[in-house]
Amino acid sequence: MDPINTLMLYASLISILFVAIILNFLSSHKRLKRNLPPSPSPTFPIIGHLHLLSDLPHRTFHQLSQKLGPVFSLQLGNRLAVIVSSPSAVEECFTKNDIVLANRPYFISGEYLSYNHTTMSDAPYGDHWRNLRRLMTVEVMSTTRLNRFLPIRQDEVKHLLRGLYQVSSSSTFTVVDMRSRLSELSFNVIMRMIAGKRYFGQGELSDYEEAKEFKNLIRDIFEIGVSNPVEFLPVLRLFDFRNYEKSLFTLQKKIDGFLQRLIDQRRLSKGGNSMIDHLIALQENQQDYYTDDIIKGLILVMILAGTDTSSVTLEWALSLLVNNPEVLKKATDEIDTQVGQNRLVDEPDLAKLPYLHGVIYETLRMFPPAPLLVPHMPSEDCKIAGFDVPRGTMLLVNAWAMHRDPDIWEEPEKFDPKRFEGGEAERGHKLLPFGMGRRVCPGVGLAQRVIGLTLASLIQCFEWERLSENELVDLSEGKGLTMPKAQPLEVMCKNRDLLNNLIL
Repeated sequence: MDPINTLMLYASLISILFVAIILNFLSSHKRLKRNLPPSPSPTFPIIGHLHLLSDLPHRTFHQLSQKLGPVFSLQLGNRLAVIVSSPSAVEECFTKNDIVLANRPYFISGEYLSYNHTTMSDAPYGDHWRNLRRLMTVEVMSTTRLNRFLPIRQDEVKHLLRGLYQVSSSSTFTVVDMRSRLSELSFNVIMRMIAGKRYFGQGELSDYEEAKEFKNLIRDIFEIGVSNPVEFLPVLRLFDFRNYEKSLFTLQKKIDGFLQRLIDQRRLSKGGNSMIDHLIALQENQQDYYTDDIIKGLILVMILAGTDTSSVTLEWALSLLVNNPEVLKKATDEIDTQVGQNRLVDEPDLAKLPYLHGVIYETLRMFPPAPLLVPHMPSEDCKIAGFDVPRGTMLLVNAWAMHRDPDIWEEPEKFDPKRFEGGEAERGHKLLPFGMGRRVCPGVGLAQRVIGLTLASLIQCFEWERLSENELVDLSEGKGLTMPKAQPLEVMCKNRDLLNNLIL
């Protein structure tokens, strides 16, 4: 490089560093004038507390809360973050400050993966978001529409049962990998609802490679998250640090192409009962608003919310059950008593299975699919637990920490579905697997149906055991927004006698 250009580059970097240090000083000085939540020391220039972030931030934040209290703050580069992990503070956030906190923080990834922040999960609070929310809850995820898709859920669960039946027997236990099976079930359910097509399983092999590719794209979205340093240090954007935006651009093009093909295929079919068909019908009446990008954004939100989260929860639930055979036996006895062994359990039966609901609630308590929920952002200055929370702060609710708090739950590390007897799950703001307030997850109803029917069917039709009687299933958490198991679940299953008559 030319010496003059090298000198200019160094001068520019020194200038940027100097400005950053001045801004950091001014920020610290301003901080003293406000009653911000406590924060750990030291706070380094420029990066602030970025060095504290880890692959499992919910655990890191929990450790910090033990020293700083249930409401504390971190300076993450140029962003102030406030982390909340107490029911009283959460209640204050989503009752007193619900409208103020009904926004999402801005992330570069949202430009690419949320159609420039126009999807329901990423759009700022306002008319556009309210319309998308109404569309999702009234038109797409309503009880009536979910009931219409019941045959899809029943059919996919039967495909899962048949697949296990074919590789297992009624006399000996067989080792099976459940992660791939549960993932394919949840993907098939949501894609059949959205696009009217099944990807995994016999009879649809022509779509298998396409589905595998898209599943990998979904995995990439969950893994990329918002933890890249570029999101907190804007100066790095000038150099596209670690090719972050280039990777986002490539990922967005692939996802957009897949979603556009789904829409084009449904247009050519001219009629149907899928969610895309319904959205296309709305588009014909309001073409200026329901653009293809708006429809693709709605589809993407449904896929992200309806696939990985359900399969991850089912994998955790089955892992916990085989680690606690006495709980598994109680759940089996309940299903045998309430449903019997002459037919398969069905969705209407779930209302008669309170202990099963306790198993699901307890799984969601110990391993919530969004341990930090989705970030919120105040649109104006507000107060939480007596502390000042400035406009534009990134607010994170550490649901995982609340779910493990011994001041809230008795023996929180113990898997005990009985703790939810008598409607305990509905009391206060202690259990938050799907968030709360205006931006609570609209897919709760679908998730409960898929998880409930699938888990009940697996318990009714098979016996389950660990690979080793003397070694528990590893419950270590892996990286990713949905907190998957670090290791895929391998478990032993054996057909129960009733399956021979019901599945053939």
